Amino acid sequence: MIMKQTVYHIFILLTCSLVFSCGKKTGSGDVSQKHETIFETGELAAVNNYSFILTRFGRYWYQMRIIGILEHGTIVNKGDSIIQLDPIEIQKYILDKEKSLETETANLEKMDVDQDVKTKELQLDLQSETATFELRKIELESAHFESERTRKIKELEFQQSKIAYAKVQRTLALHRRMKEYDRKIQEIKVNQISTKLEAALQLIPRLTLRSPVAGVFQIAINWRTDKMIKVGDNIYTGNNLANIPELENMKVNASISETDFLKIHTGQPVAVRLDALKGVVFDGEISYIGKFCHWNEYQLSKTRRKVFDVEIRILKPDERLKPGMTVSCEFLPDK
Repeated sequence: MIMKQTVYHIFILLTCSLVFSCGKKTGSGDVSQKHETIFETGELAAVNNYSFILTRFGRYWYQMRIIGILEHGTIVNKGDSIIQLDPIEIQKYILDKEKSLETETANLEKMDVDQDVKTKELQLDLQSETATFELRKIELESAHFESERTRKIKELEFQQSKIAYAKVQRTLALHRRMKEYDRKIQEIKVNQISTKLEAALQLIPRLTLRSPVAGVFQIAINWRTDKMIKVGDNIYTGNNLANIPELENMKVNASISETDFLKIHTGQPVAVRLDALKGVVFDGEISYIGKFCHWNEYQLSKTRRKVFDVEIRILKPDERLKPGMTVSCEFLPDK
């Protein structure tokens, strides 16, 4: 009887040990196969953000006055006018150049008339001196049988007419050359003014700044007043006027703990949820993983930790996604 009880107890102990050992093996296998879900917070941003920097308009205008600007946060389409710069100074310059062009063009026309008159006068002088020269030449030839004194006088008269004739020829040739040079100089003056005038006229349409993309209009800060730029402000060359984030291509700027850095990779799917729309999921994928680890300075972080920067690209555009909105990111396993 005692032997039967002892055998029974040993059998019970062996059975229990086998059950527990099998249970442990099964449990450890399940843990190794289970995927660890990673959650992080982030902030929406536009992939493409267009900045409007005030460029220099020509050689003279290094600052411009704002006379029109859209309201901050306005949704704009491609081609919409967003900022209007004051054209008054350029218009004054255009009027001044138009007057100068008119004056110099009139001077060129007057020069042509004066030069033509002078040319005709010299041509008449040349004709007169030519006739005198031919006459003196004939008289010299006819005085062959005259007295020596008469021949000497005729020869001197012929030499004088010859000199006068050559002088008129040189004067006419020099006049024609000077006429050509003076006209070229005046034409250069007219062309220079005309070029400056044309360049100024082309600046007028550029004073109306238009959006190259569809997005949200964001007014920049005036560094002199430390407030948003407004109508009446004078902005210097090189200062930022506004920004327009393109809403069609959005991304999430997030970070991931150094302990999870090796658990993610580029192209990995991510479920993005807006804090304002908890039930809506937006498909995304990791597009960039930072190469350097740093202390997390993200404003939504409750604890200071070492992290890597991560960018998540939103795969499909959605009008509900706006830059600056807070999101939560669930890093999913590859499909």
